Order: sequence, then C-alpha cells, then structure tokens
Amino acid sequence: MLNVSDSPSPAGRNFLALVVIVAALILQVSVANRLPLPGAVTPDLVLLAVVALALVSGSLTGLVTGFCAGLAADIIPPADHTIGRYALVYCLIGYVCGIASAEMDRQTVVPFAAVAVGALAGTMLYAATGMMLGDPRANWTVVSRIVPLQVLYDVIASPFVVWAVLRASRRFERDGRPSRDRNSVPTARYRAMSGRSGGL
Repeated sequence: MLNVSDSPSPAGRNFLALVVIVAALILQVSVANRLPLPGAVTPDLVLLAVVALALVSGSLTGLVTGFCAGLAADIIPPADHTIGRYALVYCLIGYVCGIASAEMDRQTVVPFAAVAVGALAGTMLYAATGMMLGDPRANWTVVSRIVPLQVLYDVIASPFVVWAVLRASRRFERDGRPSRDRNSVPTARYRAMSGRSGGL
C-alpha cells in the first residue's frame, strides 16, 4: 500500500515527468525509429508522452515538459535539424493539451482526440518552422504524404502511452482529492481509462 499525501506532490510530478520523458526518448531512438513501417514514418512517442503528461497535470506542466522534451529531442542523435524546433513545437502542443485537461471529467474521449489533434498540429508546426528556416525537406509534397501517416501511427500508439502515463500518475496523487495547482487534474478521473476502479 502506497502512503500518499492529501495533495499531489510537486516533487512526485516532476519525477514522473522526468521518468516518462527519458523513457519516451530512449524508446523513440532505440525502438520506434527502427520500425520498418510503410512510408518511412514512425510514431512520435515523445509527443505522445508530452500530451499525456499535459492531460494529467495541466497546461503549465505541459508547457515546461514539452519544452524540455523538445530540447532533448533536438539534440539527441540522430538530430539533423535546427536546435529549438522540437522545443517550440512540443511546448506549444503541451500547453494547448493541458488546457484541454479541464474537459476530462465530461469527455473520456479527450485524451485520444488530443493525441490526434496534437499529432496533426505538431507535424504541421514542425513543417512550418522548417519552411521558415529554409529546410529543403520541408515542402508541401513531403508534408502531405507524411501528415496522414504520422497521425495514424500516433493514434495507434496513443492508447499504450496514455494508459501507461495515467497509471503511473496515480502513484503521485491522492484519489479524489483536488490539487493545489489549478492547472492540474486529479488522477482519479482516469480510473475508468486505466482499468481500475478501486483504491491504491
């Protein structure tokens, strides 16, 4: 039995975010990027992790986590683009998805809709920044081919990533207790999604 406090622990949330992002980066580089999927496109596990963390903890966490995860994705091999592109895209996506966390009580489909919208917006924003920076690989022909596949793969992978983050986050929040952070959402709301209706 895990002994938890009356409110979410900031240290616990920070530790959770760190573990999730590091795990997502490792899996992205060592597994996802090596998958021989059609179209030479792979699911963006780091983006999915940012979206899930934003939905659990709110817009501020989504913003900060997105920036840190994006900056790490910018510099981790095989990075071959201008540093800062992923940091900008992920922090914006994290912030917007964090705002959507307020709808989680009423709409259980929100996490998966957020993933689809986040994947679409993230791919388009990344392509747009590439065009502005003169990246020759960022053109509408390539984007129109990549976007549908990117969104499809992200949506297929999203249940596993979102489920794992929601399950892990329950260890850092007390069931049913409101958070002192107005941008965070109690994990108890996600019990139905994580397949468990009892206490810890």
